Amino acid sequence: MAKVKIAFVCQECGISSAKWLGRCPDCGAWNSLVEERSESPSNSRLQSLSVGDGPRPYREVSSDAAHRLSTGIEEFDRVLGGGLVAGSVVLLGGDPGIGKSTLLLQVASHLASSSRSDGPVLYISGEESEQQIKLRGERLGVKAERLLLFSETNLDNIISELKQGHPSAVILDSVQTVYSPKFSSAPGSVGQVREAAAELLYFAKSTGTPVFLIGHVTKEGNLAGPKALEHIVDTVLYFEGERHHAHRLVRATKNRYGATGELGVFEMTGSGLEPVGNPSSLFLSERADQAPGSVVVCSVEGTRPLLVEIQALVSRSSFGYPRRVALGIDTNRLALLLAVLEKRVSLALSSEDVFVNVVGGLVVDEPVADLGVVAAVASSFKERPVHPRSVLLGEVGLAGEVRAAQRVAVRVREAVRLGFNKIILPAGNLPLAEDQGSAELIGVRSVGEALEAVF
Repeated sequence: MAKVKIAFVCQECGISSAKWLGRCPDCGAWNSLVEERSESPSNSRLQSLSVGDGPRPYREVSSDAAHRLSTGIEEFDRVLGGGLVAGSVVLLGGDPGIGKSTLLLQVASHLASSSRSDGPVLYISGEESEQQIKLRGERLGVKAERLLLFSETNLDNIISELKQGHPSAVILDSVQTVYSPKFSSAPGSVGQVREAAAELLYFAKSTGTPVFLIGHVTKEGNLAGPKALEHIVDTVLYFEGERHHAHRLVRATKNRYGATGELGVFEMTGSGLEPVGNPSSLFLSERADQAPGSVVVCSVEGTRPLLVEIQALVSRSSFGYPRRVALGIDTNRLALLLAVLEKRVSLALSSEDVFVNVVGGLVVDEPVADLGVVAAVASSFKERPVHPRSVLLGEVGLAGEVRAAQRVAVRVREAVRLGFNKIILPAGNLPLAEDQGSAELIGVRSVGEALEAVF
C-alpha cells in the first residue's frame, strides 16, 4: 500500500507545513493553509525533460529559433514573439467572460486549418460541454475538420488521450478544473494545479507539442494558484479590457521566446475577436479637438508605440478635503505631479478636485507620460485647450525639470505618421528626434517652459 502523506499547503504561495498555521510564514496570508493528502508517486510516474543521451557541447546544439508556427492571428503572433514555438507552454489568464475561450477557440481553428500542422488540434474543456463549445464555434464561424473537442477533468485520462492521439497543439480550458487522483484535495488547489501543469509540461517538451493553458484570476487580478505555475510555463499572457469597451488587450508578462511587455490589441465583435492593426487610431477616434484638459501622449508597449489620450478635469472642491482620482495612471504619481505644479508653477490646486483618466481603459505606467498629465491638468484648470495636433513627451522631476525619455525616435515617428505636427519633448532628446519627421519639435527643460509652449 502506498504511503499517505499529510501536509498543510498555502493556497497563495504553495509552501508546505507539517502542521496547520493561522498565518503563512512565507507570504503572510491569513487562513490560507489547507490540508492536503497525497500518495507517494511510484518510480514509474516520475518523468524527466531530458530527451538526449547526456550533455552536449554548446556549439552542437541547434537553436531552431526561426521555426515558428503562425496562429493565424497577427496580433496574437506579436504577443508570442513572432509565432508559436514547438514544445512551448503558454498560460493565458483574465477575468471571467472577457474572451479567453473565444480567442483560443479561434486560434485552435486557425491551427487546425493550417497546412503546416501535422496532426489534429485538441481542445480540452473542463468547464463546458462539447455542445457548448460547438455553439460558440458556430457563432465564430469555425469549420475546421481537424479540430477535436474533449470534455474531461481527470488528468490521467487527459494524458492518456494526448499520448494516443498525437495532436499538433493542445488547449486546456482551464487548468484549475483538472484534478489528479493522486491527490485528495479539490481541483484548483496548489497540489492539483502544480501536478497538472507539470504533467503537461513533460508532455509538451518530450513531444514538441505546443500547449495552451487557460488560468483563472483572483479578485486582485493575479493568476489563481501558486506562483510556481507561472515559473513552470514558458509564456504568461494576461487578457485585459473593460466590459463596457469593445477592445481587448493581451499583454505578455513573461516570454522565454520573445520580448516581455509586448501588447496585442483586439476588438470584440459579434463574430469573435478581430485584431486591430492600428490601435492608436482606435484610441483617438472620438477625441474632441478643442476640449480643455485633453492631451495626447505616446506610450511604448513592448516594441509598439501607442498614442493615447489623457483627460483631466479640475473643479472646485465642495468639501474641505479635495479629491484626487486617477484611472489608468498611478494615484501616487498624480499626487506628486500636482505638488510640482503648485510649488514650481504656482497653480493653486490645493482646494480643487482633480480627476485624470486614460481614455479607453488603458494603463500607462511610463514616466514619459508625466508631461502629458501636467499639461492636461493645467489646461483644465485654466480652461484653455491644448493644440489638437500636438504630442507631449517627458518625465517630470520634483525640481520641476523635464527629463529625457527613452526611445524618443520611435515615439516621434509614430506621432508624425498619424498626422501630429507639434511635438513637445525634453531638450535632451531634441538631437535624437530631429531627423525623424517633418513635425515642429520644441525642446523644453522645465515644466514652466513646457506650459508656455503648450499655451
